[in-house]
Amino acid sequence: MSTSLALGLLALALIILAGLSGYAWSLWREVKRRKAFRADELRRAHEQCLEGLDAVARAMLSEQVDITEGALRCKVMLEIIDSRLIEREDFRVFGEVHARTAHLHTHSARQALSPRERFKEDKERLAVEDELKASALAAAKAVLVFKQRWPRSLH
Repeated sequence: MSTSLALGLLALALIILAGLSGYAWSLWREVKRRKAFRADELRRAHEQCLEGLDAVARAMLSEQVDITEGALRCKVMLEIIDSRLIEREDFRVFGEVHARTAHLHTHSARQALSPRERFKEDKERLAVEDELKASALAAAKAVLVFKQRWPRSLH
């Protein structure tokens, strides 16, 4: 093989290597950008859930919202932050309220019920609320503490 052919192949190899290196670097930057975007998206979701939790917990404590509705909303927002939060002793009552009221009708399905059926469901919901009110209000207070200590309170 001649020297000029070897130098030509070496130059071609260096050009290909430089092109592949540039492509790999651009892919690495894209991965880094996407990770930062996901982290920012997660941070914003947590902030929105924490603000929502604060509002719902305060509404529960000031009796501006039913225990059932407040507990269900808190459960959903806690699960968005971390699905394991609902297993904590402080927040377990939210899951219990959900389990005991999940079969009750809401919105348009509730409107379709007869007055007697609605009364029966209201009676059942109120019985659950009466039984779990103290625990749910304690959990609402725990939510406020959780928010205040965020992010240390997550783990």
